[in-house]
Amino acid sequence: MEALLNRVKETRNVLRKHIIENILNEFDEQCMGLDCNKRKMKYTKMMESPFRFFRGSAYLYYYDATKIPLSFHTDTDKPTWIQGDLHMENFGAFQNENGEIVFDVNDFDEGYIGSYIYDVLRMTVSIALYCEANGLSDKQQEDRIETYLDAYYDQLKRFKKGKDDPYTLTFTVDNTKGPVKKVLKKLAKRQRDHLLNDITYINEENKRVFAWSEEIEPVNVKERTLLESLTDNYFNSLDNEDKKDISYYTIKDIARKHGTGTASIGLDRYYILIEGEKDANGVDDLVLEVKEVRTPVPAYFLPYREKFWSKYEHQGKRVVATQKAMHHLEDPYLGYLTIDGREFYVRERSPYKKKVKSTQLLAPEDFDATLKIMGKVTAKIHSRADVDTEAELFSHESEEEILNAIGKDFTAFKSQITLAALTYKEQVNHDYELFCEWVKESFF
Repeated sequence: MEALLNRVKETRNVLRKHIIENILNEFDEQCMGLDCNKRKMKYTKMMESPFRFFRGSAYLYYYDATKIPLSFHTDTDKPTWIQGDLHMENFGAFQNENGEIVFDVNDFDEGYIGSYIYDVLRMTVSIALYCEANGLSDKQQEDRIETYLDAYYDQLKRFKKGKDDPYTLTFTVDNTKGPVKKVLKKLAKRQRDHLLNDITYINEENKRVFAWSEEIEPVNVKERTLLESLTDNYFNSLDNEDKKDISYYTIKDIARKHGTGTASIGLDRYYILIEGEKDANGVDDLVLEVKEVRTPVPAYFLPYREKFWSKYEHQGKRVVATQKAMHHLEDPYLGYLTIDGREFYVRERSPYKKKVKSTQLLAPEDFDATLKIMGKVTAKIHSRADVDTEAELFSHESEEEILNAIGKDFTAFKSQITLAALTYKEQVNHDYELFCEWVKESFF
C-alpha cells in the first residue's frame, strides 16, 4: 500500500513539474526571449521564498486561476480594468502631481481588461503567503484575508452610494492608520533631493552625473546615442497639459538600472537624469525611469478585447493608460517610446517612493490596518477605470457590476475567495519545491 501511495505522489509531482517547466519555458524563453543567464538570474530570485516565486510566475497563476470554477465573476461583456499582478509588494507611497504623499498601487505593467476576481484572488493568495512567511497561523491568515475583502466590499458600496468618489479619493496621512500612516509621515520629512543624493554626485566639471554601483551601471555608446535621439518621441507622447519647454527634458546622464522586481528581470530598464527646473530649495534635476514592457500576462488567458488592442497596441501606451485610469492625479512625466523595435514606458522615479516593509507588520493588528487600506485602494482602482474615464471601452460602472456579481450573500463570496486563496497558497508552496528542484536540475 505504501509503495502504491508513493507511486501516486511521484506521478502527481512529475506531471505538475512538467506543467511548471512547460509554462516557464514558453513564457520566459519564447515570449520574453530571456537567454539562459537572464533566466538563471530571475529563477535565483524566485528561489528565495514561495512569495518571491509567486511574484515571478504570474503566468502559472493565470494558467491555474482561469480554471478555478468561482461563482462571482462579472459578465464577460462587463469587465473591469484590472491591475493584473496585484500582490502585497505592489502597493506603496509616492508623491502625486499636487505634491501630496499618497499610498496607492504602484505597478501597472500587467494592466488589462477582465474579471475583477483575478486581482482579488491574486491579492488574497499573496496575503496568505506573506502572512505565513511572517509566522502567522492558517486561522490568522484567514482572518487577514477577510479583513482585506471586507474593506474592498465596503468601499465599493460607499462608491455606489455616493459617499466617496473614486475619481478624487486618495489615501494620505489624514485618512490612514498603522504602518501606512507611519510611512507617509516619515516621507513627509524627506527632502526632494533625497534620491539625487543617493544615486548621483557632482563631478569635477561641476556636473551632476550618476554614481555607478551594482544596481546602476553605465550604458554603451549605442544605447546612449539611441536614447538621446528619442527625446522628441517621448515628448510627443506626453499629454499636452503636462508638456513643458523641450529644454526641460535635456538629458544630462543615462544609466542602466538593475536589481528591481522579479517578473521584470530580463527586461531593459534605464534611468535618465534630466534638467528639470529649480524648486524652492534650488533642486532642478530629476530622474526618469524608462522601462521595457511586453504583452501583459493576463492577455494570454483572458478573453481577447479587439477595442482594447486597437487603442493600446503599443505596450508602453497601455501601461501609461492603466496608470492614468487608476490614479486620480497621475505622474506628469508619463509617456512612452519605442527603442530598437522594443516598447517602453517612461515615468518619474519618485524620490518619495517607499513600501510598507515586512518588519513593520509584526502583529495581526499591523496587518489589518495595512490590509484595510489595500482593500480600499483595490476598490478605488477597479471603480475608477470604467465608462467615466474610458467610454470607448466601457458602457458600465465597474463598481455596480462587481457588486451585482457578488450579490446579496457577501458571506458566501468571502468564504469562497478565502477558501480558494488558502487552497492555492498550498499549491504555490508545493509548486515552489518542484520549481526549485527543476531549476537546480536544469540551470545549475
